[in-house]
Amino acid sequence: MSEVKSPTVPEVRKTEQGEKPLEKDWKRELTPKEIVKELDRYIIGQDKAKKSVAIALRNRWRRQQVKGDLKEEIMPNNIIMIGPTGVGKTEIARRLANLANAPFIKVEASKYTEVGYVGRDVESMVRDLTDLAVSMVKREKAEQVRSKAERQAEEKILDYLLPPKPRRKRTDLHTQEYNLPSFSFHESNPESLEEKWEKTREKLRAQLRQGKLNKRTIEISVPNDRFPIIEVFSPQGIEELGVNFQEMFSGMLPKKTKRRKVTIKEAQRILTQEEIGKLVDMEAVISESIERVENSGIIFIDEIDKIAGEKPKEGPDVSREGVQRDLLPIVEGTNVMTKYGMVKTDHILFIAAGAFHTSKPSDLIPEMQGRFPIRVELDSLTTEDFVRILTEPKNALIKQYIALMHTEGVELSFTDDAIREIARIANLVNERAENIGARRLHTVMTTLLEDVMFRLPDLKTKKVKVTKQMVEKTLKDIVEDEDLSRYIL
Repeated sequence: MSEVKSPTVPEVRKTEQGEKPLEKDWKRELTPKEIVKELDRYIIGQDKAKKSVAIALRNRWRRQQVKGDLKEEIMPNNIIMIGPTGVGKTEIARRLANLANAPFIKVEASKYTEVGYVGRDVESMVRDLTDLAVSMVKREKAEQVRSKAERQAEEKILDYLLPPKPRRKRTDLHTQEYNLPSFSFHESNPESLEEKWEKTREKLRAQLRQGKLNKRTIEISVPNDRFPIIEVFSPQGIEELGVNFQEMFSGMLPKKTKRRKVTIKEAQRILTQEEIGKLVDMEAVISESIERVENSGIIFIDEIDKIAGEKPKEGPDVSREGVQRDLLPIVEGTNVMTKYGMVKTDHILFIAAGAFHTSKPSDLIPEMQGRFPIRVELDSLTTEDFVRILTEPKNALIKQYIALMHTEGVELSFTDDAIREIARIANLVNERAENIGARRLHTVMTTLLEDVMFRLPDLKTKKVKVTKQMVEKTLKDIVEDEDLSRYIL
């Protein structure tokens, strides 16, 4: 039976300094071998592609260590991955970005068209990448000040719960001068009043931290984030203008607040976010985000084979060579205006991918080919690869289904023969129909467990064992009928 590791236990890697969690240690500089080892945890096979991207990622770090003007002259080695769908092209790029803690965005080349025609402007990919980097850095900065923000939010909630601290009575000079009576409240022992107030506040603080006041309702002031709705008539669309209207109007118009009745638990969340917003320096966030995009950003251009091919003899070439020529300046290196400022694309790493069934990389225009000097061909997956994909990766499909069923108290297990049969069927269907790689496993697994998943809440048994006989019985008729398998699998 395949087992699911508890999500609460972080994966660790032994180092000279001891064991440290892999997912949290963003500042480490991984060697190419370590990068490949980390990619192996999620992607089966494709060693050549892993080696190429590992070298490309390490070269980013090497460039940062270069001193002098030569640093700016070192260009990234952009990569073209060639291989059918479902073999791990996108996953390699995505996991690579996670390892580097780098801004990463995936775009489809077929969504862009030549400027002036229907379609997105190619510069929007850089704007989207910058937006993502700002969100990433802002989130990191927020975590750094969260504890301080939580303390300040706690003090605010205590202020809502308890009236202000009593002031000591002081002599009114005006009253003394004219012998007027004083109507202020007189406490025989002012110290005891202050002590009582402090004790009450500390008592409320203890109850607040223990969660005893979570369901209590208070009325708090929250900022009103509503801004005027503006319609922008532009051939490019508002996302292409590089203008943040919300920030513009938030600076022009006075900030308004509104009163809301919420539970103390919800108030803690709202006030903590409000305090984080005050503590985080957005200028520093934007500056670091742009620096990270320019030096560490990764753009994954999928379906690049869709814009490769022979130039049509008649009519405008909107979807192929025209798109390549628009993409070229971005890949070569240019300045793109975003709502956060100018962003240079010279050192952004571009990873392109395509199946290249009906075309080949040499069908790209020569200038584009020159900007992607590294070409890697990914292998088609075999039955043995499918067996490993089902069981070995950290996010293996079988582990996912075991975890899903565990939520309803049902223990799911698979025999080795069953796993091999699932892999064999997936490979067989790929050979007969379209080869969609590892994605076929999702279809086969869903069809296999459909009945069990439907009856799961009502199952009396707490154990479900998937055997080879069960796989054959459930999928036999579908696999044997080729027309049926095309629709279902």
